[in-house]
Amino acid sequence: MATPAPLHAALPAPSRWVTRWAPLIAAGGTVLDLACGSGRHLRWLAARGWRVTGVDRDAAAVQPLREVAQVVVADLEDGSPWPLAGRRFDGVVVTNYLWRALLPRLAESLNPGGVLVYETFADGQQHFGRPSNPEFLLRRAELLEAFADLWVVAFEDGLESDPDRRVQRLVAVAPGGTGPAPRIGAFEPRRLLP
Repeated sequence: MATPAPLHAALPAPSRWVTRWAPLIAAGGTVLDLACGSGRHLRWLAARGWRVTGVDRDAAAVQPLREVAQVVVADLEDGSPWPLAGRRFDGVVVTNYLWRALLPRLAESLNPGGVLVYETFADGQQHFGRPSNPEFLLRRAELLEAFADLWVVAFEDGLESDPDRRVQRLVAVAPGGTGPAPRIGAFEPRRLLP
């Protein structure tokens, strides 16, 4: 009888946006994977030495993740208190998830110098498939507006392929870190002016 493949082997690959920008997060630091689902990013981050906390409302989906990370089962949209009150992280990762009421909470959850890596669907996605409800699609430059108090390292708002979709992405750093702002090649992040 053949041995079944490990559960995480069937997971989709992590987002290229996450793998590209996660190295800005302090090595060995703490990372929040919000709406982590089956854990494609949680597992990838944990395997690289970050101490990860995953939050999702699907208890069955996150149960296997308990072997590699702290897991919090919580419905982030039902009006319950924020399940991580008082906790801060060196990084926050969010992909394919949007609940606008949480956007301020994400910035507040970053340590000084902490890194936000965010990628989700944007207006125009309805032409490619789900989600199509405007409640779950970012408006043009909405992430820039929502995180105007952070130092923006990278921002994209456009089409992506494989599969075709309309996305918005942001990487930003919370001010107040003890070291210099992170540098990517010759680019130095700066705070966007209103």
